Amino acid sequence: MKEEKEYRCPCCGWISDLQDKEPWPDHCPNCLCGIHREDVGYGECGGTLEPVSVWIKEDDCGEIIQRCRLCGKKTASAVADDDNRIKLLSVASKPLSFPPFPIEKLEELTRIM
Repeated sequence: MKEEKEYRCPCCGWISDLQDKEPWPDHCPNCLCGIHREDVGYGECGGTLEPVSVWIKEDDCGEIIQRCRLCGKKTASAVADDDNRIKLLSVASKPLSFPPFPIEKLEELTRIM
């Protein structure tokens, strides 16, 4: 009898049977968070990598841009087929809902230009 292995996200607690997916994914397919495993000084950082953006490279492969809550370093993680599409769209559209300027001043800013 084959021992079943499960993946439990340390960020959201989501559980998935990933017995055919070793090594474990570098981010959770549900919340798109991960653990920062890069060496920092004398050990691993261990902070939570949270998704801050999504971008599409020239070869049409998507990547999730993640920032570590602990050290602030940014990393990129390839979008996987089983990633939560709604969460991906939510992360990708976030800059549209929080632009770097006040929307109500857009007309005034356009006049100034």
